[in-house]
Amino acid sequence: MQKVTIVIPNYNGRRLLENCLKTLENQTYTDFKVLIIDNGSTDGSKEIISDTLDMEMVSLETNLGFCGAVNLGIQMTNTPYIILLNNDTETDRYFVETLLKAIERSEKIFSCGAQMIDFQNHKILDNAGDLYTAMGWAVARGKGKRCIDYEKKKRVFSCCAGAAIYRMDILNQIGGLDEHHFAYLEDVDLGYRARIHGFENWYIPEAKVYHVGSATTGARYNEKKVFLAARNTIFVIYKNMPFLQILLNFPFVFIGILIKMLFFIIKGYGRQYWKGIVEGVCNCNNCKKVMFSIKHIKNYVKIQFEIWKNMLLILWV
Repeated sequence: MQKVTIVIPNYNGRRLLENCLKTLENQTYTDFKVLIIDNGSTDGSKEIISDTLDMEMVSLETNLGFCGAVNLGIQMTNTPYIILLNNDTETDRYFVETLLKAIERSEKIFSCGAQMIDFQNHKILDNAGDLYTAMGWAVARGKGKRCIDYEKKKRVFSCCAGAAIYRMDILNQIGGLDEHHFAYLEDVDLGYRARIHGFENWYIPEAKVYHVGSATTGARYNEKKVFLAARNTIFVIYKNMPFLQILLNFPFVFIGILIKMLFFIIKGYGRQYWKGIVEGVCNCNNCKKVMFSIKHIKNYVKIQFEIWKNMLLILWV
């Protein structure tokens, strides 16, 4: 029986997807299935085939976004583990083998994320796991820094869903990606839910991928991305924090919003950022809130101290 399914969402990324699949053909561990969920591409992506991979292409008529595509992939997965992989990546040949060994170390591990390396400069990091702070900021560890300084396994707040493995039985317990997000911060939300339930997320530097980044959106900042990220910031807070914890963190969140607002005004996206915040506040009730349980109180306390500490760490991570 196969242990792992690799789910790759795709939207008009034929050239990138073909390159990604070529690197998967060279894996040291080969007993896996590749499931491509195509979000209504018009560039010929749907015609891609592989002669060596156990591959299935699901062609959608409309764009369900990253979250919708991934959730469809989750529903179609019947292996114990699932790897989520961006189409704009090249994988090291030990990628699948390393992630599989890492997550099998303990049943308490929900996810393991790869070392995501800048596609243009292989000495520079793109992501080494995510931190989350009491200001509502999610921070990619190590982004723009040297890979050599992030070569140790480490527990992280959440894993970037661009290259990570997840345990399916826990996914079925806590739910998949929240499709209200459409895209951005959905992986932080997922990792947050796992943490509330007492599970762990790990950064595994031995599993390496080379990441183009912003291949679908076309830029690090654009109107849609700024709007979605701002809106989803509110969704993550509302969904995962009990009311008293929201009150406790409100001063930090308020300061965080002010700082980001000034930043995006300077970048020329102030209007989009504020629109996203307002949309998040007005529509957070549409999200499925994590129901508070007293049995998880110890996990909430651990998370609270961690997100306070992470406010101090963001300058050095």
